[in-house]
Amino acid sequence: MKVEQIYTGCLAHAAYYIESKGEAAVFDPLREVQPYIDRAQIDNAEIKYVFETHFHADFVSGHLDLQKKTGAEIVFGPNAKPGYDALVAEDGQVFTVGDYKVKVIHTPGHTMESTTYLLIDDKDEMHGIITGDTLFIGDVGRPDLAQHVVSDLTEEKLANHLFDSLRNKIMPLPDHLIVYPNHGAGSACGKMMSKETTDTLGNQKKVNYALRAVMTREEFIKELLTGLTAPPGYFPQNVLMNIQGYESLDDVMERGTQPLSSEAFDTAANETGALVLDTRDAEDFAKGFIPNSINIGLEGNFAQWVGEMIPDVKHPILLVTYADKEEEAVTRLSRVGYDNTLGFLKGGFDTWKKDGMEVETTNRVSVEEVLNQYEKNQLPVIIDVRKKSEFDSEHLIDAVNIPLNEINQHLAEIPKDKPFLLHCAGGYRSMIASSILKQRGWGNFADIEGGFDEMKETSLPKSEYICPTTML
Repeated sequence: MKVEQIYTGCLAHAAYYIESKGEAAVFDPLREVQPYIDRAQIDNAEIKYVFETHFHADFVSGHLDLQKKTGAEIVFGPNAKPGYDALVAEDGQVFTVGDYKVKVIHTPGHTMESTTYLLIDDKDEMHGIITGDTLFIGDVGRPDLAQHVVSDLTEEKLANHLFDSLRNKIMPLPDHLIVYPNHGAGSACGKMMSKETTDTLGNQKKVNYALRAVMTREEFIKELLTGLTAPPGYFPQNVLMNIQGYESLDDVMERGTQPLSSEAFDTAANETGALVLDTRDAEDFAKGFIPNSINIGLEGNFAQWVGEMIPDVKHPILLVTYADKEEEAVTRLSRVGYDNTLGFLKGGFDTWKKDGMEVETTNRVSVEEVLNQYEKNQLPVIIDVRKKSEFDSEHLIDAVNIPLNEINQHLAEIPKDKPFLLHCAGGYRSMIASSILKQRGWGNFADIEGGFDEMKETSLPKSEYICPTTML
């Protein structure tokens, strides 16, 4: 049986495509659906079903646009209550895709509608399981997301459901089955996901902490909940979009890719209160940027950090990008529900500068300069904006940890009356932090180029390395 994994690193997301005898199915598609349509056309196939494992929190699914453009039927598992036309399947229900079969296995725990799809090949043999956010490689889905939409669904209740789903529905399945999860390392939907994106169920039973055969319910719940941090603020908003429906991506793209002159761009920012989002690399942003703009580089985990740093998915956005990157930026914003892009700066920042518009810069220092300051006993306060788990694992002695996703809640702890330095692992996140601080009126600081990855190779004093127990 051929199962094609379509992986998107920006969101650490995996969609799946199967085809048999001219019929195809897509599982958990991203917002932009044309790649799936194109893939089916290569096989001269029609997309018969769009299977959803659950109402996703970390991205907006493309199921509605895929249904509209192909006529495919949307399928959810038991307990789902979508606000649009879709088939809510029964536990054990079987769907045919050519000579393949897809069996519904209701596995609540991550969410109450969470469903695993058992794939059966043309010889009627079980091939694999598409597990959504129920089972990852090395981890299982976090049980604390649904409570942000339905308050009665506490993390303890969902953890209990997940324990039963894993023990009673998944672990009894044959060891040879291939596990096809919805996410890999880098996703905020689990705390210890592997970089590997497939494995056999038998091996996961051996190495996945949550699948230990002798594990008690109490042990499972304790280990599952330990190390969880607050989910990104956009998660509940994405869940509601996936439940209620959303605007077609075609309309979002048409609005978001409107070119604006420097004057029109400035006017739009002032009249709408739009956030100016600069998607260039940190190095270029530091050399010059539009006042009050925020830098989130397109080449990093763009969508995730947009979701972390912009609280309201409906907030209007104006884009500054490199040439020919406008469509990519709007697309990647839409993946996490930020559909209100009003246009982009035609000609990019260079045009803004040539037109004589106001420009700001931000300071950066090299690791060598930091080391020189340390040797002269002139090192200022250092603020480490990495995750707490990264900081706890290893950090510079005397550094202060203010994780980037919490920076707005800890502004009072950041000095305005004396200089300080910022760093993350490599410079991507610290430039986001720099842009936010500049926007809020801080000026007497510098970003450390190369970040902790370079500093840990120097004689700067560091804590003892401790292996992390979570990646959140």
